[in-house]
Amino acid sequence: MERLEYQEGRTELDTLGEFALIDRLTEGFVSHNKSTIKGVGDDCAVLGTGKKKTVVTTDMLVEGVHFDMTYTPLRHLGYKAIAISLSDICAMNATPKQVLVSVAVSNRFSVEALEELYAGIRFCCDRYDVDLVGGDTSTSRLGMVITVTAIGEVDSDKITYRSGAKMHDLICCSGDLGSAYSGLLILEREKVTYQANPDFQPDLDSYDYVLERYLKPEPRTDIVKFLAEKEIVPTSMIDVSDGLASELLHICKQSKCGCEVYEERLPIDYQTPECVPK
Repeated sequence: MERLEYQEGRTELDTLGEFALIDRLTEGFVSHNKSTIKGVGDDCAVLGTGKKKTVVTTDMLVEGVHFDMTYTPLRHLGYKAIAISLSDICAMNATPKQVLVSVAVSNRFSVEALEELYAGIRFCCDRYDVDLVGGDTSTSRLGMVITVTAIGEVDSDKITYRSGAKMHDLICCSGDLGSAYSGLLILEREKVTYQANPDFQPDLDSYDYVLERYLKPEPRTDIVKFLAEKEIVPTSMIDVSDGLASELLHICKQSKCGCEVYEERLPIDYQTPECVPK
């Protein structure tokens, strides 16, 4: 096996982190088409020349990185893969319309397993009136990789970027924070116990809320509808799946402003801290 030597001047990936890496890789790219309204740097790209604009986003889920098959049902995984992409569409104040799904799997998965995955995909598409319009399948040497491209539409005067925040704006969350992470901690704890004792049967009945928040998140299309009904266009929006702190930093960086967060005002469900393993 070849040995990868450290080279002088080599930059390791972990010294940058995901967001700094994206900034570095995309630095210097310019748009060549008038129809490209917004490229890299927001929850979605914005395309189009008419009154209606098209928003497009792509998310990738990698087994062992973004999900663990030990405790992730395939139907839930399919639902979640669609939901997280639709959430990015909503973060542009847009309405999701279509998705494309590409899947790479090893021979560890059967046809029936993939049918279960796509049953979850279909359930989420049906729930949010989204059309599956294409995708791709491929072989993977190890595990499963799912890539979802979501497409939505929004009026030009309703598009909401990360860069519009202004002084004295209120920071509002569309739901409570931290519950999905609490669900992940519960599942990881039970996984360790199971690995030590395969006869162990976990009791998860008291953790329904946080487990559902992790395994079956919901995109907030209802918020987009609510804002439209009230004729409200937020100054800035962002999906908070990476956590409140990092997402606020994105808004502050692109809006060239700061923010102040009061810890006691954070919307945290009472079940969330109770479920954190001691």
